[in-house]
Amino acid sequence: MNRCKAAVIVPAYNEEATIGDVVRALVASEMFYEVIVVCDGSQDRTAERAREAGATLVHACTKNRGKGGALAIGVRDTDAPVICFFDADLIGLTAAHITALVDPVVRGALAMTIGVRDRGVVTGTIARSFKIGGQRALRREIFERLPQQCVAGYKIETALTFFCTVQAKAYAVVTLAGLRFVRKIEKEGLFAGVIGYIKMSAQIAWAIIECRLLRAAFLEREEK
Repeated sequence: MNRCKAAVIVPAYNEEATIGDVVRALVASEMFYEVIVVCDGSQDRTAERAREAGATLVHACTKNRGKGGALAIGVRDTDAPVICFFDADLIGLTAAHITALVDPVVRGALAMTIGVRDRGVVTGTIARSFKIGGQRALRREIFERLPQQCVAGYKIETALTFFCTVQAKAYAVVTLAGLRFVRKIEKEGLFAGVIGYIKMSAQIAWAIIECRLLRAAFLEREEK
């Protein structure tokens, strides 16, 4: 087993309905020596459910920091050379999904993998084209070298892919067949869910622009 090399971080905000199954699947895979849940200002029983499911560490934030901020807390709490990210609202996560995503990075064949869930033909094509996916495995230094402006909200996913490309590090998109998730509209209702999607899309759009603006400064810093 390769669990000595990898830790997994699950950012979670009010995900008591699904966090338990996600954590149990991650623990049962035996791919990780640490399963860290960052409970990002949750007001429900997310933290309790994560502990019951066997999470190694549950970091309970008193306020919501957004996805990027939650992931940064999780990275800070581990020294693993390979770090993995899985969303807390997944349905049907299996050991096969986890192995397909994590093993190439642990073996050193790739610097990063990006997991794309089943989202339908149109949305799935967009996700694969723009390399958008919350499920990832990557070498620790890829995250640590990101410009701090990009470690915020949903910008983090675009930034990880962009700067991995800038550094000419090998990565691949992995299709996670059969993996589903709870949509924002289901969790938050129609109005709040639509607003949430608009905010997420706006952050991703700005990240595409911001990453390109930061490219020159990033390369200059890397050369020093």
